[in-house]
Amino acid sequence: QVQLAESGGGLVQAGGSLRLSCAASGTIFSFNDMGWYRQAPGKQRELVAAITSGGNTNYADSVKGRFTISRDNAKKTVYLQMNSLKPEDTAVYYCNARTPLGRLVWGQGTQVIVSS
Repeated sequence: QVQLAESGGGLVQAGGSLRLSCAASGTIFSFNDMGWYRQAPGKQRELVAAITSGGNTNYADSVKGRFTISRDNAKKTVYLQMNSLKPEDTAVYYCNARTPLGRLVWGQGTQVIVSS
């Protein structure tokens, strides 16, 4: 069974940085698209950034220029470098990944809190 586990969340002051990691475990050799989503209290889950197996990226307008998504296929890991963090970035951040058979796998989430 394939599982994803996020790490790297925490409490940071506005203007600071965090790097989230999402590592896969289980019998999986590769993923197609991988991504990061977030959900703030009382709001719907939204896409933050996504990356294809070929390295093409897509970002939400609210994080463009501040966040960078990357992946290490050998380690089956996707990263989210978050710079210039704002209080409105506070949310639970989830990673997901699509297997070659089309199954979408989600991590359990990691909390990010940005204080003003």
